[in-house]
Amino acid sequence: MNVYVDLTNRFNAGRLRAILSSGQAVVLHRLTIMSKDGDWIVKEDDEALSHILRILHQNGARYRFGAPFDKRWLGGGWSSHFEFMQDRLRIRTDFVSRPPRIGADRLARIWIEQENRVLPFVDLADLAELKKTNREKDYAVIGELSRRITAMEDRVRYSRSAREILDFYVKDPSAVLTILGERGIGRDAFRDLESLEAALDAERRRLIRANERRLARYAAAAQAWSETWKNVEREIAGIPLPEAHRVVANRAEGVLPYSPPEEAGDG
Repeated sequence: MNVYVDLTNRFNAGRLRAILSSGQAVVLHRLTIMSKDGDWIVKEDDEALSHILRILHQNGARYRFGAPFDKRWLGGGWSSHFEFMQDRLRIRTDFVSRPPRIGADRLARIWIEQENRVLPFVDLADLAELKKTNREKDYAVIGELSRRITAMEDRVRYSRSAREILDFYVKDPSAVLTILGERGIGRDAFRDLESLEAALDAERRRLIRANERRLARYAAAAQAWSETWKNVEREIAGIPLPEAHRVVANRAEGVLPYSPPEEAGDG
């Protein structure tokens, strides 16, 4: 059994609290056979977080470096990280409540759409947004995800294939130009195949740089917390996770801001 699926079922006992995302969602969409860790979008409320923390405690989990598993930090876009051993395997679990590149309105709809699923995991288009990282390999994943999408608009929105986009352009040039305009790719890119390929490459570089800037904001805001973490890690070594969680949250107060400062030019 996939341990991450089992954890998801336990996290969601009685109500929806966690949605599998990122690598495990790629597995569940059958684009790969395995992923080395588990990522979830979690409900930003005390009951959900307490329940998930209790399940992690039952598995002998311990904190890894990251933000406290607390809605004050999760609400600022931070992520929380844990790990435990099972059958000699290191199981890593990562949690966010405000996933990057997913707006508040779309996030609210995701929770509604996932409510009655037997196994909640993000759909193809949302997963494509999550995969707009600073890792080159994720853009190949986005391309594969787009091929599984049936709606033409989303297929064009996430396609990484210039040939495929040109085929759609022949069928509906106005719609394709509008969608590509949203991607920052203008009409000039449709001069020929090479021009569109160059525009897609430039888009990938823009997305990579955007995610690098986002990560740099969080890294800068976490610098003091990073310097404190070794002492915190020693303090929580060997104590039960619920107690360790209280220590981590207390030590993070005044050291790790709930939200990183906005980038110059934001809002």
